[in-house]
Amino acid sequence: MGHGHGHGHAAGRAHDRSRLRWVLGLTSVTLVAQLVGAWWSGSLALLADAGHMATDAGAVLLALAAGYMATRPSTDRRTFGWHRAEILAALANAVVLLVVGGYLLVEGVRRLTDPPAVEAGPMLWFALVGLAANAVSLGLLHERKDESLNVRGAYLEVLSDLLGSVAVVVAALLVLTADALWADPVATLLIALVILPRALLLAKEAAEVLLESTPSHVDPEELRRHLGEVPGVVDVHDLHVWTITSGMPSMSVHVSVDDRTLAQEGVGRLLDRFSDCVSSHFDIEHTTFQIEPVAHRDHEELGEPHP
Repeated sequence: MGHGHGHGHAAGRAHDRSRLRWVLGLTSVTLVAQLVGAWWSGSLALLADAGHMATDAGAVLLALAAGYMATRPSTDRRTFGWHRAEILAALANAVVLLVVGGYLLVEGVRRLTDPPAVEAGPMLWFALVGLAANAVSLGLLHERKDESLNVRGAYLEVLSDLLGSVAVVVAALLVLTADALWADPVATLLIALVILPRALLLAKEAAEVLLESTPSHVDPEELRRHLGEVPGVVDVHDLHVWTITSGMPSMSVHVSVDDRTLAQEGVGRLLDRFSDCVSSHFDIEHTTFQIEPVAHRDHEELGEPHP
C-alpha cells in the first residue's frame, strides 16, 4: 500500500526554487563585486571569499536545476521520477567545496610565510558588501534548511561564506589599524577550515541517501516492535527503510498475520492499521506492506532472520 506526497511537498519545492533564485541573483552580483575588490586590494582573503562565492553560485544553480528535474513526472522507466537529482546536486556541491577548501588551505599556508601588501580600505568595504549579501541570502534559506537536503547544501555554503566574510572584515581591520599583513592569509586559512568540515558533512549525508541507508530518525527495531504489537501479527521480516530524496522516506516490509485475524479483519483494514502505525510513529508515508498468512513463511526465502 503506497501513499502520495500530496500538494504540500510540491508547494515546498516551488518555494525552495523561488528562494534559491533570489540567492543566486544576490550571490552573482556580490561575486563580481568581490572579484573587483580582490583585484583592487590585492587581498588573498577577499579573493578566497570571491572564490567561495563562485562555488555558492554554482551550488545554487545546481540546486535549481535539480529542483526543476525533481518536478518531472515519473515514468515506467523512472518510477520515482527525478527526485534523486537533488541528492546528486548536493553531492556535487560537496565535492566542489572540498576542492576549493583544499586549494585555499594550501595557498593560505604558502602566503603566510611571505604575506604580500594589501590595500586594506577597499578590502574592508568589499568584504562588508559580501557580508551583507550573505546575511540576506542566509535569511532567505533558513526556513527550509531542515526540510530539503538540496536547500541545506546551499544554506551551508552561504553560512560558511558569511563566516568567511566576517574573517575578511576582521583581517582588513587588522591590516588597516596595525599593518598586520599576516591577517590576510590567516583569514584565508580560516575560510578553508570553515568550508572543509561542512563539505564533508554534506557529502556524508548525500552518500547515505545514495547508499539507501536507514534514515537517522528511524529505528528499525522499534519499527518492528510497533508493527508486531498490532493484534494478529505473528512476525515482521524483510524490513527495508530508505530515503528517496530529502523529506521522502520509504519503507517495505513483510508482515505475517494469523489466519483468524486475516479472515476477520481483511487485508484492507490491516493495511490501514499498519499504515497509520508507521505514519504516526515514524513519519513514513511511502509504504509497501506484503501481508502473508502464517503458513506462507515456510514458502519464501527470508531476507533476514526472524527475531
